[in-house]
Amino acid sequence: MNEPRPSLESFEDGLAEVIDLPSAGQGPLTELGRLQQLDSLAGKVALVTGAGATDGIGFAIATRLRLAGATVAIVSTTKRIHERAGEIDAVGFVADLTDEAEVGGLADAVVDAVGEVDILINNAGLTSKSDPAVVKPVAQLSYEDWRAELSRNLDTAFLVSRAFVQPMAERGWGRIVNVAATAGVVNAVPAEAAYAAAKAGVTGLTKALATEVVADGVTVNAIAPGLVRTGSSTVPELQQGLDGPMGRPGTPEEVAAAAVFFCAPSASYVTGQTLVVDGGRSLRV
Repeated sequence: MNEPRPSLESFEDGLAEVIDLPSAGQGPLTELGRLQQLDSLAGKVALVTGAGATDGIGFAIATRLRLAGATVAIVSTTKRIHERAGEIDAVGFVADLTDEAEVGGLADAVVDAVGEVDILINNAGLTSKSDPAVVKPVAQLSYEDWRAELSRNLDTAFLVSRAFVQPMAERGWGRIVNVAATAGVVNAVPAEAAYAAAKAGVTGLTKALATEVVADGVTVNAIAPGLVRTGSSTVPELQQGLDGPMGRPGTPEEVAAAAVFFCAPSASYVTGQTLVVDGGRSLRV
């Protein structure tokens, strides 16, 4: 026999426990203060990787997480991360996230400094002027070049996620957001096969990990930025942004808004998804 369906009241009470929604009689959700509480990250600890550039996506996400009330730790490969940390009242760490041992050391250091991590943003891997992407046709791409792109863009997300996901699952709450790209997810360009393959791998990792922790209160999602104006943007990239549907490239802050959406307590029913943030460019054939 089919079991009786739960009543609407019991369902609402259970939902309130999950995302702190008010039960019946506690006031309308449309009240501004209540909505702010629903999306507040006060009391949560967030780690953002690849946040060393003032005009980069990682730093924009870290800034928005701080504004939402989270305690934030940020990491990059250079000491400039300490300057960024000082600008937003965060804690900075220097680590090579392609190195398994350094990721393990980072995990211990972050927990000692700010506590157990509730929110992880895997942004490390995006290119910079000092560390540009490998741009070569597949026929000219060395195995070393191929491995370097996969290590920087895919291995980092795997190693850092592995270091932090189990404690999240044990505590029954967590958010992991991986930064992929439209390349490899919805499109590709010549001479960037390694980058596209790595970013497509990030979305595959996102889906697989989401299935593993879906019953543990941990969500795993990805964002796929298109052409975004950062310090590492090239002139041709910016020109492509101007030629897009919106007539401009995106901003790091617009990408950050999408990433932090996934982190909110009210986004608890969304997992295993990739949100494209490209100003509609992928709609064009």
